[in-house]
Amino acid sequence: MAYWLSNTSTLLFLLQRSLKSASTTPHRKPPPATSLFGRMTQGFRSSPSSNLAVVALDVVRQVEAKYPAFLFKQQLTAYVEKIYGIIRDNLKKELASLISSCIQAPRTSKGSVLRSFGRSFGNNSATSHWQSIIESLNALLSTLKENFMPPILIQEIFTQNFSYINVQLFNSLLLRRECCTFSNGEYVKAGLAELELWCCQSKEEYAGSSWDELKHIRQAVGFLILKVSSPNFREGIVERKSVIDIRVKGECPDLVIHQKSRISYDEIINDLCPILSVQQLYRICTLYWDDNYNTRSVSPHVISSMRVLMTEDSNNPVSDSFLLDDDSSIPFSVDDISNCLQEKDFSDVKPAAELLENLAFQFLHE
Repeated sequence: MAYWLSNTSTLLFLLQRSLKSASTTPHRKPPPATSLFGRMTQGFRSSPSSNLAVVALDVVRQVEAKYPAFLFKQQLTAYVEKIYGIIRDNLKKELASLISSCIQAPRTSKGSVLRSFGRSFGNNSATSHWQSIIESLNALLSTLKENFMPPILIQEIFTQNFSYINVQLFNSLLLRRECCTFSNGEYVKAGLAELELWCCQSKEEYAGSSWDELKHIRQAVGFLILKVSSPNFREGIVERKSVIDIRVKGECPDLVIHQKSRISYDEIINDLCPILSVQQLYRICTLYWDDNYNTRSVSPHVISSMRVLMTEDSNNPVSDSFLLDDDSSIPFSVDDISNCLQEKDFSDVKPAAELLENLAFQFLHE
């Protein structure tokens, strides 16, 4: 499938560059009827012999396309979109069985949550599902590169699949109370770190904006594992300084307290989870429970503020849902493919012997 997507998208690129609409062409006498081979011959002979090192755009001049040509281009575009969708969805199916095992930290035989989240993460059999996701991404990337897939198509395949990962992880988090815990947040964060490393190693040329597609689950996990820190904590009193600022600046605290009840609503929506809706925040805050330190979620005042905002927004049917939807649309156009591909220099390419023996290709000898 990667082979055919690469070739059909390249052919679509050549058609896009060589066909022009008759409606955009100034009125003139119709050219004499010539064969395709004749037009190619004219294209070669109209150029100086010293300028034979031309790109494909100069070899085949733009021609006025009529209905059959445009119909073929439309069908070819549909093939490109269809094959792209098959490759994208095949990866989604491969990831689906793994993602369901990545939202909740595995437990040991004694029932305690597994806590080995270091760089040995990928070597632990209990957390091998995250590593399997990385292996699936690497295998597909290798196949696409071997078949010279246009970078824009590679980027879109992985961007949409990272969006799929984001949707599945985030929705599972909001639907399962056992997932909204401190230790589970650490587990998911370790897996997300592996995905971030993959994006860095694959570089933007192939990963595109994949990492940005994980914003919802990244911010939700950030809330779960947030540790409120203060260097001047005394007898349960935190100094009047943003706890978020302290966390971001990385100051060395004398004490770390795992209490989200000290966080204000403004700090949550402006610093910690700016992309999440109030419905999503309310869901996370009310489901959260600290399985390590047995501390509370956000304060009742914050919960009350969220309820007021949700009541005010209750007339908007779109705002009622806190779940994300997966986008399976085709995210590129023919122009996007055409703009990303580069024309090649064919001056050093030797014609096939069969063409040289054909009288219709005598111009190749020139």
